[in-house]
Amino acid sequence: MAVPGFTFGAFILVLHVSSVANYPSGKVGKSCHGMVPEHSHTARSDPVHNVSVSQMTFRPGDQIEVTLSGLPFRGFLLEARNAEDLSGPPIGSFTLIDSQVSQLLTCEDVQGYAVSHTNPSKKTKIKVYWNAPSNSPNHIKFLVTVVEKYKIYWVKIPGPVISQPNAPPFTTPEATVAPLSTLPPVSHLTKSFSASDCGNKKFCIRSPLNCDPEKERACFFLSFTRDDQSVVVEMSGPSKGYLSFAFSHDRWMGDDDAYVCIHEDHTVHIQPSHLMGRSHPVMDSRGALEDMAWRLADGVMQCSFRRNITLPGVKNRFDLNTSYYIFLADGAADNGRIYKHSQQPLITYEKHNVTDYPKNVGGSRSLFLLKAHGALMFVAWMTTVSIGVLMARFFKFVWAKPVFGQAAWFQVHRTLMLTTTALTCIAFVLPFIYRRGWSWYAGYHPYLGCIVMVLAVLQPLLAAFRPPLYDPRRQMFNWTHWSMGTAARIIAVAAMFLGMDLPGLNLPGPWKTYAMTGFVAWHVGTEIVLEIHAYRLSRKVEILDDARIQILQSFTVAEAEGHAFKKVALAVYICGNVTFLIIFLSAINHL
Repeated sequence: MAVPGFTFGAFILVLHVSSVANYPSGKVGKSCHGMVPEHSHTARSDPVHNVSVSQMTFRPGDQIEVTLSGLPFRGFLLEARNAEDLSGPPIGSFTLIDSQVSQLLTCEDVQGYAVSHTNPSKKTKIKVYWNAPSNSPNHIKFLVTVVEKYKIYWVKIPGPVISQPNAPPFTTPEATVAPLSTLPPVSHLTKSFSASDCGNKKFCIRSPLNCDPEKERACFFLSFTRDDQSVVVEMSGPSKGYLSFAFSHDRWMGDDDAYVCIHEDHTVHIQPSHLMGRSHPVMDSRGALEDMAWRLADGVMQCSFRRNITLPGVKNRFDLNTSYYIFLADGAADNGRIYKHSQQPLITYEKHNVTDYPKNVGGSRSLFLLKAHGALMFVAWMTTVSIGVLMARFFKFVWAKPVFGQAAWFQVHRTLMLTTTALTCIAFVLPFIYRRGWSWYAGYHPYLGCIVMVLAVLQPLLAAFRPPLYDPRRQMFNWTHWSMGTAARIIAVAAMFLGMDLPGLNLPGPWKTYAMTGFVAWHVGTEIVLEIHAYRLSRKVEILDDARIQILQSFTVAEAEGHAFKKVALAVYICGNVTFLIIFLSAINHL
C-alpha cells in the first residue's frame, strides 16, 4: 500500500469536521477546482449567503473589497473565475483583511488563488481584497462554497460579475438544465440476517467466531453471496454510529475499497468510499450499488447491497474475483459525521476471494506481532524481574550455598535478570517490524518503552563491572544498580498501563486496569510483608553494649523459622504472580 504505518486500526480516521473538504482548519487546497465538500451529503440549492463587492468595474492592478455575509456559517471557500469560463482556473489573487478568520490557499500551485476559513467557529461576515492580475479577462465572477454544518452546505454560490471599463457587455450564457441524478432506491429490511447459510452459500466473517446475528446482538457479521455476476453483501453489528468494511491488498491503510453504513436521523446511509494514504475515507458515488436496504433494531444496525463482481470504468472499486484482506470496523457518528472506530477493526488472518467457495472465516482485532510484544513484556516485567528482585533483596541468607562457584540466590537472580533483558530486547523490536518504523500515534508508550530498553541493557553491563565486595566503590555500585533497576521497573509498569489502552493490543476494559493495579499491589504488598518480617527477625538479636557481646535468642530456631517463612512467602507470591500473568496472556491470546 501507499503508506505504511497504521494498520487498518485507522480505517475510518477522525472526521470531526464542520468545513469544506472535512477540514476544520480550512486547509482545503485540493477542493479548489470543484469547490465541493467531501461530506457525502447533497448540497443545498437555496443559498442564504451573499457575496458583494466594493465596485463593479476594475482595471488590472486594482484591489477590490469582497464581502461574504449571511446567516452564521463555519466554513467557506471563495474564488474568482472568468465569468465566461467558470470551469477554468481561479483568476487573480486575494489579500487578507483579518488573518484570524480567513487564510490564503494555494491552488494550481499559485499562492493566494483562493480564500478559506481558519477555524470552524461560527461567523457571519468575511472581508478580503481581490487583486486584479495584469492579464485579467474582461469579466470576473466570484463564486463561494459555504458550510453551515457538516450536512448543510451550498456549492458555488454565484456572486456579482465585475467588468473592465471598455469590455463588451457581459451576457449570461444560456443555462442548460442538467438532468437530476437519480440515486439508487433504498428499502427497509423486514427481518434480521441469518448465519445459517455460512459456509454453504455465503462467505462469512464473524466476531465472535460462529456467532449468529439473528440470535446474538453482539455479533459482528459480514457475508458475501455470489449471484451470477454480482455479489450480495450483508453487514450487521451492534452500533449506533456506523459499520464499515474494506478490501485491502495488505494490512496497511491506503488504496482500499471501503463501504460505510452510517446511522443518521433514524435511517441508514450506505456509502462506498476509498482510502488514500493516512486520511479520512473519500466518499464515492453510490451508482455502482444496487438493491440497498437497511434495518435498525435493538441497537443493532444491518445494511445490505448488491454490486457487480467487476466494475470496469468505475474508479476506486476493486474487482471481487481477487483475494484481499478484509477489514470490519465500527464507530460513532453524529449528524452524518463519522469518528474514529471505537475498537480495533477486525482483520482477516489471510487474503480471501469472496466470490470463490463459501467459507466461514474469522479474524483478529490484534495482530500476532503486537500480541507477542505484549506477552513478552508482561512475562519480563511482571514475572522474571519481580522474582529476581525479591531474590536479591530477601534471600541472600536463605540460599547462600554456592552453585557453580556463586551463591545460589545470585545465580537465580542473574539468570532471571538476563532473561528479562533478553525478553525486553525481543519484544522491543516487534512493534518496529509491525509498524515498519516509529509509531507516532501511540502516545507516551513508545517513549517510555525506549527508556526501559536502555535501562534493561545498561543493568547487566553495569553488573559486569561490579567491584569486589570490600572495594570502596562497592557502595556506589550498589546504589546505582538499585536506582537504575527501580527506575526501570517503575517506568515499565507505567508503559504497560499505557500500552494496555492502545487499540493495537485491544485488551478488554476496564478489568485490564483493575488487574494491572492488582498485580502492582500484590508485588508491593509482598515486599512490605517481607520487610516487616526481616525487621521483626532482627529484633531477636540483642547486642550488649557494655560487653560488646552478641547474644542470639534461639538463633538457630529463629533462623530456621525465618527461612521457612520466606520460602512460603515466595511460593505464594509466585503463585499469585503467575495467576496475574495467565489472566493477561489469556486475554491477549483470545483477541
